[in-house]
Amino acid sequence: MDIAVIGTGYVGLVTGTCFAEIGHNVYCVDIDESKINNLNQGIIPIYEPGLEELVRKNYRDGRLKFTTDFEEAIQHSLFVFIAVGTPPGEDGSADLSHVLSVAKQVGAIINGYKVIVNKSTVPVGTAKKVKERIVSELEQRGVEGIEFDVVSNPEFLKEGAAIDDFMKPDRIVIGTDNVRTGELMKELYAPFIRNGHPVIVMDVSSAEITKYAANCMLATRISFMNEIARVCDSAGADIEKVRLGIGSDSRIGMSFLYPGIGYGGSCFPKDVQAMIRTADKLNVETNILNAVELVNKKQKKLLAQWIVEKYGDDLSNYTFAIWGLAFKPKTDDMREAPSVELIQALIERGAKIKAHDPVAIEVAKKTFGPHESISYFENHYDALLGADALLLITEWNNYRSPDYIKMKKLLNNAVIFDGRNQYDPHSMVNNGFEYYCIGRSNHNEQ
Repeated sequence: MDIAVIGTGYVGLVTGTCFAEIGHNVYCVDIDESKINNLNQGIIPIYEPGLEELVRKNYRDGRLKFTTDFEEAIQHSLFVFIAVGTPPGEDGSADLSHVLSVAKQVGAIINGYKVIVNKSTVPVGTAKKVKERIVSELEQRGVEGIEFDVVSNPEFLKEGAAIDDFMKPDRIVIGTDNVRTGELMKELYAPFIRNGHPVIVMDVSSAEITKYAANCMLATRISFMNEIARVCDSAGADIEKVRLGIGSDSRIGMSFLYPGIGYGGSCFPKDVQAMIRTADKLNVETNILNAVELVNKKQKKLLAQWIVEKYGDDLSNYTFAIWGLAFKPKTDDMREAPSVELIQALIERGAKIKAHDPVAIEVAKKTFGPHESISYFENHYDALLGADALLLITEWNNYRSPDYIKMKKLLNNAVIFDGRNQYDPHSMVNNGFEYYCIGRSNHNEQ
Protein backbone atom coordinates (compact mmCIF):
# COMPACT_ATOMS: atom_id res chain seq x y z
CA MET A 1 0.00 0.00 0.00
CA ASP A 2 1.00 3.63 -0.47
CA ILE A 3 0.96 5.78 2.65
CA ALA A 4 1.57 9.47 3.24
CA VAL A 5 2.64 10.55 6.73
CA ILE A 6 2.38 14.30 7.25
CA GLY A 7 4.86 15.44 9.88
CA THR A 8 8.34 14.01 10.54
CA GLY A 9 8.45 14.55 14.28
CA TYR A 10 8.61 11.76 16.82
CA VAL A 11 5.30 10.08 15.99
CA GLY A 12 5.40 10.70 12.24
CA LEU A 13 8.93 9.44 11.72
CA VAL A 14 8.42 6.30 13.79
CA THR A 15 5.06 5.60 12.11
CA GLY A 16 6.36 6.06 8.58
CA THR A 17 9.51 4.04 9.18
CA CYS A 18 7.68 1.11 10.76
CA PHE A 19 5.14 0.95 7.94
CA ALA A 20 8.01 0.94 5.45
CA GLU A 21 9.75 -1.79 7.43
CA ILE A 22 6.88 -4.24 6.81
CA GLY A 23 6.79 -3.48 3.08
CA HIS A 24 4.58 -0.45 2.44
CA ASN A 25 5.67 2.49 0.31
CA VAL A 26 5.75 5.54 2.55
CA TYR A 27 6.05 9.25 1.84
CA CYS A 28 7.13 11.21 4.93
CA VAL A 29 6.18 14.84 4.32
CA ASP A 30 7.20 18.01 6.14
CA ILE A 31 7.22 21.74 5.42
CA ASP A 32 10.67 22.04 7.03
CA GLU A 33 13.06 21.79 4.08
CA SER A 34 16.17 21.54 6.24
CA LYS A 35 14.71 18.61 8.18
CA ILE A 36 13.78 16.83 4.94
CA ASN A 37 17.24 17.47 3.50
CA ASN A 38 18.83 16.05 6.63
CA LEU A 39 16.61 12.97 6.56
CA ASN A 40 17.54 12.37 2.92
CA GLN A 41 21.15 12.38 4.11
CA GLY A 42 20.42 9.95 6.93
CA ILE A 43 20.52 12.59 9.66
CA ILE A 44 17.81 11.80 12.22
CA PRO A 45 16.31 14.74 14.20
CA ILE A 46 15.52 12.71 17.33
CA TYR A 47 17.19 10.01 19.39
CA GLU A 48 15.24 6.77 19.54
CA PRO A 49 16.95 3.38 19.89
CA GLY A 50 16.92 1.49 16.59
CA LEU A 51 15.28 4.24 14.56
CA GLU A 52 18.32 5.50 12.68
CA GLU A 53 19.17 2.04 11.38
CA LEU A 54 15.60 1.40 10.20
CA VAL A 55 15.35 4.79 8.50
CA ARG A 56 18.57 4.27 6.56
CA LYS A 57 17.67 0.70 5.61
CA ASN A 58 14.21 1.51 4.27
CA TYR A 59 15.39 4.68 2.56
CA ARG A 60 18.13 2.67 0.83
CA ASP A 61 15.60 0.03 -0.23
CA GLY A 62 13.29 2.70 -1.71
CA ARG A 63 10.27 2.15 0.53
CA LEU A 64 10.77 5.32 2.55
CA LYS A 65 10.80 8.75 0.91
CA PHE A 66 11.24 12.17 2.49
CA THR A 67 9.71 15.11 0.69
CA THR A 68 8.17 18.57 0.97
CA ASP A 69 5.85 17.78 -1.97
CA PHE A 70 2.42 17.38 -0.36
CA GLU A 71 0.68 16.95 -3.70
CA GLU A 72 2.73 13.98 -4.88
CA ALA A 73 2.53 12.23 -1.52
CA ILE A 74 -1.20 12.68 -0.98
CA GLN A 75 -2.32 11.98 -4.52
CA HIS A 76 -0.32 8.75 -4.70
CA SER A 77 -1.48 7.42 -1.31
CA LEU A 78 -4.62 5.69 -0.08
CA PHE A 79 -3.85 6.45 3.57
CA VAL A 80 -2.90 9.94 4.74
CA PHE A 81 -1.68 10.05 8.33
CA ILE A 82 -1.72 13.40 10.13
CA ALA A 83 1.14 13.30 12.64
CA VAL A 84 1.87 16.94 13.42
CA GLY A 85 2.27 18.59 16.79
CA THR A 86 -0.56 19.67 19.06
CA PRO A 87 1.29 21.82 21.61
CA PRO A 88 -0.58 23.25 24.58
CA GLY A 89 -2.01 26.71 24.12
CA GLU A 90 -1.84 29.42 26.76
CA ASP A 91 -4.79 27.88 28.61
CA GLY A 92 -3.40 24.33 28.36
CA SER A 93 -5.81 23.17 25.66
CA ALA A 94 -4.41 21.44 22.56
CA ASP A 95 -3.48 23.77 19.71
CA LEU A 96 -5.07 22.26 16.59
CA SER A 97 -3.73 24.83 14.13
CA HIS A 98 -1.17 22.44 12.60
CA VAL A 99 -3.71 19.62 12.30
CA LEU A 100 -6.30 21.84 10.63
CA SER A 101 -3.65 23.36 8.35
CA VAL A 102 -2.86 19.86 7.09
CA ALA A 103 -6.58 19.18 6.65
CA LYS A 104 -6.84 22.31 4.50
CA GLN A 105 -3.92 21.16 2.34
CA VAL A 106 -5.49 17.72 1.97
CA GLY A 107 -8.75 19.29 0.83
CA ALA A 108 -6.88 21.39 -1.71
CA ILE A 109 -5.05 18.36 -3.15
CA ILE A 110 -7.23 15.28 -2.70
CA ASN A 111 -8.01 13.58 -6.02
CA GLY A 112 -9.85 10.41 -5.05
CA TYR A 113 -10.92 8.26 -2.13
CA LYS A 114 -8.60 8.64 0.85
CA VAL A 115 -8.52 7.48 4.44
CA ILE A 116 -7.42 10.47 6.50
CA VAL A 117 -5.96 9.19 9.77
CA ASN A 118 -5.52 11.41 12.82
CA LYS A 119 -2.36 10.06 14.47
CA SER A 120 -1.72 13.29 16.38
CA THR A 121 -2.98 13.41 19.95
CA VAL A 122 -6.13 15.48 19.66
CA PRO A 123 -9.17 16.26 21.83
CA VAL A 124 -12.60 14.85 21.22
CA GLY A 125 -14.31 16.46 18.23
CA THR A 126 -11.15 16.95 16.17
CA ALA A 127 -12.04 14.38 13.50
CA LYS A 128 -15.25 16.32 12.87
CA LYS A 129 -13.26 19.56 12.49
CA VAL A 130 -10.82 17.89 10.09
CA LYS A 131 -13.67 16.59 7.99
CA GLU A 132 -15.34 20.00 7.91
CA ARG A 133 -12.10 21.68 6.84
CA ILE A 134 -11.57 19.21 3.98
CA VAL A 135 -15.19 19.57 2.83
CA SER A 136 -14.82 23.36 2.89
CA GLU A 137 -11.75 23.17 0.65
CA LEU A 138 -13.49 20.81 -1.78
CA GLU A 139 -16.43 23.20 -2.01
CA GLN A 140 -14.11 26.11 -2.71
CA ARG A 141 -12.54 24.05 -5.48
CA GLY A 142 -16.00 23.31 -6.84
CA VAL A 143 -15.20 19.59 -6.73
CA GLU A 144 -17.96 17.04 -6.19
CA GLY A 145 -18.02 13.28 -5.80
CA ILE A 146 -14.71 12.82 -3.99
CA GLU A 147 -15.15 10.54 -1.00
CA PHE A 148 -12.95 10.31 2.06
CA ASP A 149 -13.16 9.13 5.65
CA VAL A 150 -11.52 10.58 8.75
CA VAL A 151 -10.26 8.05 11.28
CA SER A 152 -8.94 8.46 14.79
CA ASN A 153 -5.95 6.16 15.35
CA PRO A 154 -4.17 7.26 18.53
CA GLU A 155 -0.55 6.30 19.11
CA PHE A 156 0.68 4.55 22.26
CA LEU A 157 4.43 4.86 21.79
CA LYS A 158 6.81 5.04 24.73
CA GLU A 159 9.87 7.13 24.03
CA GLY A 160 12.86 4.83 24.25
CA ALA A 161 10.81 1.80 23.15
CA ALA A 162 8.80 3.24 20.26
CA ILE A 163 9.94 0.78 17.59
CA ASP A 164 8.91 -2.24 19.66
CA ASP A 165 5.68 -0.55 20.67
CA PHE A 166 4.75 0.04 17.02
CA MET A 167 5.90 -3.32 15.70
CA LYS A 168 4.43 -5.32 18.60
CA PRO A 169 1.54 -3.22 19.92
CA ASP A 170 -0.47 -4.01 23.05
CA ARG A 171 -3.54 -2.94 21.10
CA ILE A 172 -4.52 -0.86 18.11
CA VAL A 173 -7.40 1.56 18.52
CA ILE A 174 -9.37 2.59 15.44
CA GLY A 175 -12.10 5.19 15.65
CA THR A 176 -14.47 5.17 12.70
CA ASP A 177 -18.19 5.03 11.98
CA ASN A 178 -17.64 3.41 8.59
CA VAL A 179 -17.39 -0.39 8.40
CA ARG A 180 -15.45 -0.30 5.12
CA THR A 181 -12.88 2.08 6.58
CA GLY A 182 -12.52 -0.10 9.65
CA GLU A 183 -11.72 -3.11 7.45
CA LEU A 184 -9.14 -1.12 5.47
CA MET A 185 -7.43 -0.08 8.69
CA LYS A 186 -7.44 -3.68 9.95
CA GLU A 187 -5.82 -4.79 6.70
CA LEU A 188 -3.18 -2.07 7.04
CA TYR A 189 -2.30 -3.16 10.58
CA ALA A 190 -2.63 -6.92 10.05
CA PRO A 191 1.16 -7.59 9.99
CA PHE A 192 1.54 -5.97 13.42
CA ILE A 193 -1.01 -8.03 15.35
CA ARG A 194 0.24 -11.56 14.88
CA ASN A 195 0.95 -11.50 18.62
CA GLY A 196 -2.79 -11.89 19.14
CA HIS A 197 -3.29 -8.51 20.72
CA PRO A 198 -6.53 -6.82 19.75
CA VAL A 199 -7.57 -4.32 17.14
CA ILE A 200 -10.30 -2.35 18.88
CA VAL A 201 -12.74 -0.59 16.55
CA MET A 202 -14.92 2.02 18.18
CA ASP A 203 -16.64 5.30 17.43
CA VAL A 204 -14.44 8.28 16.66
CA SER A 205 -15.16 10.23 19.85
CA SER A 206 -14.32 7.26 22.07
CA ALA A 207 -11.03 6.72 20.24
CA GLU A 208 -10.07 10.37 20.67
CA ILE A 209 -10.73 10.23 24.40
CA THR A 210 -8.95 6.86 24.80
CA LYS A 211 -5.49 8.34 24.18
CA TYR A 212 -5.94 11.12 26.73
CA ALA A 213 -7.55 8.79 29.24
CA ALA A 214 -4.64 6.33 29.01
CA ASN A 215 -2.00 9.00 29.62
CA CYS A 216 -4.05 10.60 32.37
CA MET A 217 -4.35 7.25 34.16
CA LEU A 218 -0.59 6.67 33.98
CA ALA A 219 0.10 10.21 35.17
CA THR A 220 -2.36 9.63 38.02
CA ARG A 221 -0.44 6.56 39.18
CA ILE A 222 2.81 8.54 39.21
CA SER A 223 1.37 11.46 41.17
CA PHE A 224 -0.39 9.07 43.55
CA MET A 225 2.87 7.31 44.39
CA ASN A 226 4.70 10.61 44.78
CA GLU A 227 2.07 11.77 47.24
CA ILE A 228 2.26 8.50 49.18
CA ALA A 229 6.06 8.88 49.23
CA ARG A 230 5.67 12.21 51.01
CA VAL A 231 3.46 10.48 53.57
CA CYS A 232 6.13 7.80 54.01
CA ASP A 233 8.80 10.44 54.65
CA SER A 234 6.68 11.98 57.39
CA ALA A 235 5.62 8.65 58.90
CA GLY A 236 9.04 7.00 58.89
CA ALA A 237 7.92 4.38 56.36
CA ASP A 238 9.69 3.07 53.25
CA ILE A 239 7.97 3.76 49.92
CA GLU A 240 9.80 0.86 48.24
CA LYS A 241 8.22 -1.60 50.66
CA VAL A 242 4.84 0.06 50.21
CA ARG A 243 5.27 -0.18 46.41
CA LEU A 244 5.90 -3.91 46.64
CA GLY A 245 2.98 -4.32 48.99
CA ILE A 246 0.42 -2.67 46.74
CA GLY A 247 1.97 -3.57 43.39
CA SER A 248 1.69 -7.27 44.16
CA ASP A 249 -2.09 -6.87 44.04
CA SER A 250 -3.11 -8.13 40.59
CA ARG A 251 -5.71 -5.39 40.39
CA ILE A 252 -2.97 -2.76 40.69
CA GLY A 253 0.30 -4.17 39.30
CA MET A 254 3.81 -2.69 39.43
CA SER A 255 3.83 -0.43 36.38
CA PHE A 256 4.16 3.32 36.97
CA LEU A 257 4.37 2.92 40.75
CA TYR A 258 7.90 4.29 41.04
CA PRO A 259 8.17 7.51 43.06
CA GLY A 260 10.44 10.23 41.74
CA ILE A 261 10.63 13.94 41.02
CA GLY A 262 7.64 14.08 38.71
CA TYR A 263 6.71 13.13 35.18
CA GLY A 264 7.73 15.11 32.10
CA GLY A 265 8.03 14.62 28.37
CA SER A 266 5.84 15.51 25.44
CA CYS A 267 2.76 13.53 26.48
CA PHE A 268 1.76 13.36 30.13
CA PRO A 269 1.93 17.08 31.05
CA LYS A 270 0.32 18.19 27.80
CA ASP A 271 -2.35 15.50 27.75
CA VAL A 272 -3.41 15.96 31.37
CA GLN A 273 -3.80 19.69 30.73
CA ALA A 274 -5.70 19.08 27.49
CA MET A 275 -8.07 16.63 29.19
CA ILE A 276 -8.76 19.16 31.94
CA ARG A 277 -9.50 21.89 29.38
CA THR A 278 -11.73 19.57 27.34
CA ALA A 279 -13.71 18.71 30.46
CA ASP A 280 -13.98 22.42 31.34
CA LYS A 281 -15.57 23.09 27.97
CA LEU A 282 -18.05 20.30 28.68
CA ASN A 283 -18.76 21.75 32.15
CA VAL A 284 -17.33 18.65 33.84
CA GLU A 285 -15.24 19.00 37.00
CA THR A 286 -11.90 17.15 37.00
CA ASN A 287 -10.92 17.12 40.66
CA ILE A 288 -8.66 14.08 40.29
CA LEU A 289 -6.79 15.40 37.25
CA ASN A 290 -6.39 18.82 38.84
CA ALA A 291 -4.80 17.09 41.83
CA VAL A 292 -2.55 14.98 39.56
CA GLU A 293 -1.22 18.12 37.92
CA LEU A 294 -0.77 19.93 41.25
CA VAL A 295 1.13 17.02 42.84
CA ASN A 296 3.41 16.81 39.81
CA LYS A 297 4.23 20.52 39.93
CA LYS A 298 5.10 20.25 43.62
CA GLN A 299 7.17 17.11 43.08
CA LYS A 300 9.36 18.81 40.48
CA LYS A 301 10.38 21.36 43.14
CA LEU A 302 11.31 18.71 45.73
CA LEU A 303 15.06 18.43 45.16
CA ALA A 304 15.50 22.20 45.00
CA GLN A 305 13.67 22.47 48.33
CA TRP A 306 15.95 19.87 49.92
CA ILE A 307 19.04 21.64 48.60
CA VAL A 308 17.91 25.02 49.94
CA GLU A 309 17.09 23.43 53.32
CA LYS A 310 20.62 22.01 53.49
CA TYR A 311 22.72 24.81 51.98
CA GLY A 312 20.54 27.91 52.31
CA ASP A 313 18.95 30.12 49.68
CA ASP A 314 22.26 31.60 48.49
CA LEU A 315 24.00 28.88 46.48
CA SER A 316 26.67 31.06 44.88
CA ASN A 317 29.45 29.12 46.60
CA TYR A 318 28.19 25.69 45.56
CA THR A 319 28.59 23.48 42.50
CA PHE A 320 26.23 20.61 41.78
CA ALA A 321 26.80 17.64 39.46
CA ILE A 322 23.74 16.51 37.53
CA TRP A 323 23.40 12.98 36.20
CA GLY A 324 20.57 12.83 33.66
CA LEU A 325 18.93 15.63 31.70
CA ALA A 326 16.31 13.89 29.55
CA PHE A 327 12.89 13.37 31.12
CA LYS A 328 13.43 9.58 31.00
CA PRO A 329 16.12 7.13 29.84
CA LYS A 330 16.60 6.16 26.17
CA THR A 331 15.55 9.52 24.78
CA ASP A 332 17.00 12.98 24.29
CA ASP A 333 13.61 14.61 24.94
CA MET A 334 13.78 17.38 27.55
CA ARG A 335 10.28 18.76 27.14
CA GLU A 336 8.86 19.33 30.63
CA ALA A 337 11.83 17.41 32.06
CA PRO A 338 12.28 17.79 35.84
CA SER A 339 15.95 18.63 35.20
CA VAL A 340 14.98 21.90 33.49
CA GLU A 341 13.05 23.35 36.42
CA LEU A 342 15.66 22.09 38.89
CA ILE A 343 18.63 23.59 37.04
CA GLN A 344 16.83 26.89 36.56
CA ALA A 345 16.01 27.04 40.29
CA LEU A 346 19.63 26.37 41.24
CA ILE A 347 21.30 28.83 38.86
CA GLU A 348 18.80 31.52 39.89
CA ARG A 349 20.26 31.10 43.39
CA GLY A 350 23.82 31.42 42.07
CA ALA A 351 24.82 27.75 41.84
CA LYS A 352 27.15 26.26 39.23
CA ILE A 353 26.03 23.14 37.34
CA LYS A 354 28.17 20.34 35.90
CA ALA A 355 25.86 18.15 33.81
CA HIS A 356 26.01 14.79 32.07
CA ASP A 357 23.51 12.83 29.98
CA PRO A 358 24.30 10.00 27.54
CA VAL A 359 22.34 11.55 24.64
CA ALA A 360 20.62 14.82 25.66
CA ILE A 361 23.56 17.22 26.01
CA GLU A 362 23.00 18.92 22.64
CA VAL A 363 19.30 19.32 23.41
CA ALA A 364 20.22 20.77 26.81
CA LYS A 365 22.51 23.34 25.18
CA LYS A 366 19.59 24.48 23.02
CA THR A 367 17.21 24.43 26.00
CA PHE A 368 19.37 26.59 28.27
CA GLY A 369 21.36 28.46 25.63
CA PRO A 370 24.89 29.67 26.33
CA HIS A 371 25.15 29.97 30.10
CA GLU A 372 28.28 30.56 32.13
CA SER A 373 26.81 28.66 35.11
CA ILE A 374 26.32 25.38 33.20
CA SER A 375 29.04 23.12 31.85
CA TYR A 376 28.59 19.76 30.13
CA PHE A 377 30.67 16.58 30.28
CA GLU A 378 30.93 13.55 28.02
CA ASN A 379 31.86 11.28 30.95
CA HIS A 380 29.57 11.18 33.97
CA TYR A 381 32.45 10.83 36.43
CA ASP A 382 34.11 13.98 35.05
CA ALA A 383 31.02 15.95 36.07
CA LEU A 384 31.67 15.02 39.73
CA LEU A 385 35.10 16.62 40.03
CA GLY A 386 34.89 19.53 42.46
CA ALA A 387 31.12 19.29 42.91
CA ASP A 388 29.58 19.70 46.35
CA ALA A 389 26.85 17.13 45.71
CA LEU A 390 25.49 14.81 43.03
CA LEU A 391 21.88 15.17 41.89
CA LEU A 392 20.58 12.08 40.09
CA ILE A 393 17.69 13.08 37.84
CA THR A 394 17.33 10.43 35.11
CA GLU A 395 17.77 6.72 35.78
CA TRP A 396 20.05 5.81 32.88
CA ASN A 397 21.55 2.30 33.09
CA ASN A 398 25.14 3.53 33.32
CA TYR A 399 24.30 5.31 36.58
CA ARG A 400 22.91 2.19 38.28
CA SER A 401 26.11 0.61 39.59
CA PRO A 402 28.71 3.37 39.91
CA ASP A 403 32.15 3.20 41.50
CA TYR A 404 31.42 4.65 44.94
CA ILE A 405 35.08 4.95 45.92
CA LYS A 406 35.81 6.91 42.77
CA MET A 407 32.76 9.11 43.34
CA LYS A 408 33.89 10.03 46.87
CA LYS A 409 37.34 10.97 45.62
CA LEU A 410 35.93 13.26 42.92
CA LEU A 411 33.20 14.99 44.94
CA ASN A 412 34.08 17.76 47.39
CA ASN A 413 31.52 16.23 49.74
CA ALA A 414 29.99 12.74 49.61
CA VAL A 415 26.38 13.96 49.24
CA ILE A 416 23.81 12.53 46.86
CA PHE A 417 20.29 13.75 46.18
CA ASP A 418 18.62 10.86 44.36
CA GLY A 419 15.52 11.91 42.43
CA ARG A 420 14.80 8.36 41.22
CA ASN A 421 15.50 6.17 44.28
CA GLN A 422 18.27 4.56 42.26
CA TYR A 423 20.35 3.25 45.17
CA ASP A 424 19.82 1.36 48.42
CA PRO A 425 19.81 3.87 51.31
CA HIS A 426 21.57 1.64 53.85
CA SER A 427 24.27 0.72 51.36
CA MET A 428 24.86 4.38 50.53
CA VAL A 429 25.20 5.36 54.19
CA ASN A 430 27.51 2.42 54.83
CA ASN A 431 29.64 3.62 51.93
CA GLY A 432 30.01 6.98 53.62
CA PHE A 433 27.47 9.05 51.67
CA GLU A 434 24.94 11.51 52.97
CA TYR A 435 22.03 10.24 50.94
CA TYR A 436 18.67 11.84 50.20
CA CYS A 437 15.96 9.89 48.39
CA ILE A 438 12.18 9.96 48.08
CA GLY A 439 9.81 8.33 50.55
CA ARG A 440 12.50 6.47 52.48
CA SER A 441 12.78 8.56 55.61
CA ASN A 442 15.50 6.48 57.30
CA HIS A 443 17.99 7.11 54.50
CA ASN A 444 20.73 8.67 56.69
CA GLU A 445 20.40 6.30 59.63
CA GLN A 446 22.98 3.58 60.16
